[in-house]
Amino acid sequence: MSAPAPDQLPVVVIGAGPVGLAAAAHLLERGLDPLVLEAGPTAGTAVRDWAHVRLFSPWAEVTDAAAEKLLAPTGWVRPDGASCPTGGDWAEHYLQPLADALGDKVRYGATVTGVARAGRDRIVDADRAEQPFTVHVRRADGGEERLLARAVVDASGTWSTPGPLGADGLPALGEQAAAAHVSYRVPDLHDPAVRARHAGRRTAVVGSGASAFTALALLADLAREEPGTHAVWILRRGLTGSTYGGGEADRLPARGALGLRARAAVEDGHADAVTGFRTRAVERDGDRLVLVAEDGRRLDPVDEVVVLTGLRPDLSFLSEVRLGLDERLQAPAALAPLIDPNVHSCGTVQPHGVSELAHPEQDLYLVGMKSYGRAPTFLALTGYEQVRSVAAVLAGDREAAERVELTLPETGVCGGAGWYDEPEAAPSDGGCCSAPAVVRIGTGAPAGADGC
Repeated sequence: MSAPAPDQLPVVVIGAGPVGLAAAAHLLERGLDPLVLEAGPTAGTAVRDWAHVRLFSPWAEVTDAAAEKLLAPTGWVRPDGASCPTGGDWAEHYLQPLADALGDKVRYGATVTGVARAGRDRIVDADRAEQPFTVHVRRADGGEERLLARAVVDASGTWSTPGPLGADGLPALGEQAAAAHVSYRVPDLHDPAVRARHAGRRTAVVGSGASAFTALALLADLAREEPGTHAVWILRRGLTGSTYGGGEADRLPARGALGLRARAAVEDGHADAVTGFRTRAVERDGDRLVLVAEDGRRLDPVDEVVVLTGLRPDLSFLSEVRLGLDERLQAPAALAPLIDPNVHSCGTVQPHGVSELAHPEQDLYLVGMKSYGRAPTFLALTGYEQVRSVAAVLAGDREAAERVELTLPETGVCGGAGWYDEPEAAPSDGGCCSAPAVVRIGTGAPAGADGC
């Protein structure tokens, strides 16, 4: 039996997060057949991991136009466009309904373990572009299968690969042995088990961005209720006038307030700032941990370590396709200069599409947070524009693919997550990164530890 013609095959979308589901909606709108593969059991599985964190971005900036059209016949109505959802709100009131509207176009418990060209490893040139993609999948029941696809859109994000504790970008020595007391997420202190790990104890918080601010502010609140609770804030750089952000002058009030709360945690004695500390090792001191710096400094023992040093893309399952990535950011080479965090914030990244997202492997696209590699300047709106452009080019409409249809809000500067469970703190005049305070992103992942 002959294989189906490429144009009869689906476009495989990896990840049922905000950008992956938007990609499916745009593909359907273009008359193409999407198949969304989600490793988790629900839509927005990663987003649900930070359900307790509120976005800086309001509802009007975290929903996609094609997705809203698909949802309209179901009776779905977008929540108040000026209010800012939590991660849990986003998943429950938008992402899951959107996945439900897509029906059997979304498959759960499907972990992609490899992508290649049929019968071609990355070395082979012959007839490469004419071959469909093979997508290797591990099912939740332990079974495996190989799917054929006419194109692959990887919207798997970066949530599963946080930046390590070690200052050299690798795990610190001894970190694995201490793993039971090392976390890479902003603590949800509403969870009794998590609260018990920090109440009346010393916690090291490693990182310098919105995620770290959030953790410091939460621990300071806990210290006011639970004597003995204390944070040790570890920064690889020094404290400067801009360390805490823009404060009252910040164009995003919630972000400015978050920085001020982190400053208050230090000034009120609930946290000690340790600067210029680049972690080399984690050592045990009985039931406690001692962090050791590259310069030999040793901190006093702590009970828990919260590492909020950003995220990075998992490229392991793409080893047999040809990617053109920037050597620093691990973002598409043409996109990297536009998102370099040394130059840009969320608000200065220009909308972009297939021209900046293209790789040597034709019809393969990394989109959403994953397309930004290690840069923390991502916006949900930017991701939605990416997949609109990708869907257009896969449908043969190059003119629409190269046309920019997104105008970013003036307030769309980089910031990260909003304050934990405080809707009144959310900005009403626009916002930034659609991510929580814990991931290095700006949309479906928590805000970067070093930025968005």
